[in-house]
Amino acid sequence: MNQGMDPQDQRNFIIAMVLMIAFVFGYQALVINPQQEQRRAAQEAAEAQQELSTPETSEAIEAPPAIAATVEEALSANQRVNFDADRVDGSIRLTGAILDDLQLKDHYTTVERVNELRLLRPTNAEYGYYASWYWFDGNTPVAGPTSRWQQQGNGTLSTDSPITLTFEGDGISIERTISVDENYMFTYSDRVTNTGSEVRTLSPLGSIRRHGAWKDFLEATDPGSSRTGGMAHQGFIGVFDGKLTWRNYKNLDKNKGIKDADDQGTRRASDGGWIGFTDKYWMTTLIPEQRYEFAGRFLRLSRETGPVLQLTAAGAGRTLQPGETITVSNRIFSGAKEKAVLDVYEQADVPRFDDAIDWGNILYYVTKPLFALLSWLEGKVGTFGWAILALTVIVRIPLVPLYNQSYKSMAKMKKLTEPMKEIQERFAADPQRRQQEIMKLYQREKANPIAGCIPILLTIPVFFALYKVLFVTIEMRHASFWFIDDLSAPDPTAIGNLFGLLPWAAADVKAIPIIGLIIGIGILPILYGVTMAAIQALSPPPTDPTQKMIMRFLPLIFMFVFGGFAAGLVLYWVWSNTLSLIQQYFIMRRNGVETELDKLVGSLLGRKKEDA
Repeated sequence: MNQGMDPQDQRNFIIAMVLMIAFVFGYQALVINPQQEQRRAAQEAAEAQQELSTPETSEAIEAPPAIAATVEEALSANQRVNFDADRVDGSIRLTGAILDDLQLKDHYTTVERVNELRLLRPTNAEYGYYASWYWFDGNTPVAGPTSRWQQQGNGTLSTDSPITLTFEGDGISIERTISVDENYMFTYSDRVTNTGSEVRTLSPLGSIRRHGAWKDFLEATDPGSSRTGGMAHQGFIGVFDGKLTWRNYKNLDKNKGIKDADDQGTRRASDGGWIGFTDKYWMTTLIPEQRYEFAGRFLRLSRETGPVLQLTAAGAGRTLQPGETITVSNRIFSGAKEKAVLDVYEQADVPRFDDAIDWGNILYYVTKPLFALLSWLEGKVGTFGWAILALTVIVRIPLVPLYNQSYKSMAKMKKLTEPMKEIQERFAADPQRRQQEIMKLYQREKANPIAGCIPILLTIPVFFALYKVLFVTIEMRHASFWFIDDLSAPDPTAIGNLFGLLPWAAADVKAIPIIGLIIGIGILPILYGVTMAAIQALSPPPTDPTQKMIMRFLPLIFMFVFGGFAAGLVLYWVWSNTLSLIQQYFIMRRNGVETELDKLVGSLLGRKKEDA
C-alpha cells in the first residue's frame, strides 16, 4: 500500500502553504506596518504638541547643530567663559549661559587617575548633557537658550571669584552673577529689571537636557559604573514637598514621565524641592528657590541625532512694575553624590538631598547606619579596606553568644555522626522509623540540628546591606586596599596571569570566552572557597549521600559566584569565614571533638614518626 501523499493532495498542500505565506507577508505590509507608522507619527505629534506647550521648548533650544567630531571641537565653536574651582573645571557657554562643559577634579574614569571624569558635554557634542536657568514671559522667551549674554570683565570663575553676565532684551535687563562653591553647586543670581513702560510677569525656568540613547550616554560618561549600576537607581530623581520620587532611564525612554504628574505631565511643589538626572555615582539637578512653588516636568524629544531627555523646573511668576528690580537665585548641582557633601546641602535648605544615593527601599534603615559606621571606621583606621575588616568584628561581637551556642550544637552533632550512621543502616528499609529514631537521638543528647543556622540568618541583612553600600556609594569607588585597586569592583587578580606575576592584565584574562571564567578567578574568591570548605570540614556532614555530595561542591560553586562580586564584599566574607573558623575550631576542641584538621595533622605527624 502506498503510504505517500497523493499528487493532487501534494499540489493542494503547496498551494495552501504559498497562500498562507502570502497572507502573512501581505498582512504585515498592508496592516501591521501602516499601524506601526501611524503609532510612530502619533507619538511624534504628541511629543511636538508637548514641546510647543513647554515654555523652554517653544524656542526649541536651537535647531540641533552638526555634531562635532570631538568635545574640544564642540567647545571651540562657541564663545565661553572658563571656570576653575576647587573640585570642578570647565566652561560656560555665553549663548544661553549654559553650563555644558564640566569635569570633576577629584574623580577619574580609571583607577590610574589620568583623565578627569567629564560629566557635562556641549550641546553640539555627542551625548550632549547641559543645564541652565532661563526667563520666560508666559510661553515667550525673554532670556532663553539662544539669548546672547555678555561677560563683564575677563575673569575666570573660581570658588572665590564669581563672574557677572549681562543681558539686554525687549524691555528687560538682567545682571546675572554666577558663583560656584567649594564642591559642586553653581548659583545663578539674577537682578531682573523691567526697563519697559508696561507691567511684566516673568518666570524663571531651569532646564537639563541629555542627548542620545541612555545606555550609550551612561557608557560615555563612566564606562566602569555603567556596567555595574544595576543595583543603583539611574534616571529621574526629585523631591516635591518632601516626597522623594524617581523613574529609571528605561522608562523615561518610553516617555513615562514624573510619577503623580497631572495630565500635562507636570508635578507641582509648594513647599520646596528639586529635580534632576542621576547616574550611579553622578548627578545634575535643578534647585529652584525653596520659598516659592515650582513645577517639574519631563519630556522625551525625538531628533534626527537621536532621543533627547529633558527636565524643566518652572518657578512661580514674578510681577515687575515699570522700573522695578527683583533678585532671584536658583542653583544647579552637578557633581559626585558624596554623602558628606549632600548632607551639607541638606542641612542648609535642600530637602532629602542625601537620598539621591540609592540606599534601597527595604534596607534603607540598615544601609545608611552601616555606611555611617564604615565612614567613621575609615576615619579611624585610614582605609575602607581596614574599615570593612573592623566592621566584620563589630558585627560579630554581639553574636558571639549565639555563635558559641551554635558551635556547641555542631560539636554535639559531630559526635552523633557514628550513631546516626548506625541508625541509617539499621532502618534503611523503613524511612519513617529511621526518622523517629534520629529524633529520639537528638532529644536524648539534647542536640539541635538547626541551631547552627541562627547566627547566619542574623548576619544576612548585614551581608545584603554591605553589598548595597559597596555598589551605590562613590566613597568605595577606586578605594584601594592591599592588592585591590577598587573595592567596589571585582577582584583585580586572576589565576591566568599568576595573580599579577605575568604581564597580562587580569581584565583581559577574565574576558577570554568560557575559559576566562575559570582562569579569571582572583585571590579573594579562592580564599572564600578555601575558608568555606574548611568550615564545612568542622561541621557535621549531612547523612544523605546526595546532600553530602552537593555540600562538597558548594565551596567551588560559590568561589565562581563570588568571582563577580565587589572585592570589598568578598573581603568581608573571607574575613568573616576566618573568624568563624577560628571560633568554631576552639569550641569543638573544648567539647572534645576531633576535627578533620586534627585528623590531618595527626596523620602527618604519625607518618613522620613511622618514617623516623
